[in-house]
Amino acid sequence: MKMITEDSEFLKGVKEDDNSSFKAIYEKYSRDLFVYAYNIIKEKTVCEDIIQEVFISLWAKRKTTTITSLKPYLFQAVKFQIFNHFRNNKFSREDLTRLNIIDVSMNVSQKLEYSELDQIIRDHVAKLPKRCRHIFVLSRYHHKSNKEIADELEISVQAVKNQISKALAFLRNNLQLEEVAFISLILLQ
Repeated sequence: MKMITEDSEFLKGVKEDDNSSFKAIYEKYSRDLFVYAYNIIKEKTVCEDIIQEVFISLWAKRKTTTITSLKPYLFQAVKFQIFNHFRNNKFSREDLTRLNIIDVSMNVSQKLEYSELDQIIRDHVAKLPKRCRHIFVLSRYHHKSNKEIADELEISVQAVKNQISKALAFLRNNLQLEEVAFISLILLQ
């Protein structure tokens, strides 16, 4: 309920030309939207362009578009941009199959309660080595920049980047394994 109320407040602010509300929406959703696009297209620059286009459109249409649920709206907008990309670049059957699989996967994932998903992620974060976990928590949960973390821990910015990359790779691998197991369980029923 909090997320819906927060999103409604952000959308209200955007309609009233509040840049900070727009920035809050971007910070809250851009990473997840990028991951969704990247899982389908596998081209970083194309995905960045798609996400940028979605947010430019959100801002440009802020006065005329009525959005009842922000997260599904943004994911649908990304999906639309991905279809446009494929249409303009003559996609293959493999691309279409991958898009359908990712879409089914996203629908299954969206059915999980946020708190359950958050707990799964936190459980995996807890399995990280102590130093790696500490740096990851500072970065992702306390929203500190790499430089701020490096200064606080008296290490190099590159060491911070390395630890965050290590944590993300660990989480990505473990969460993908968990999602595959979950989807397999559903398909076997």
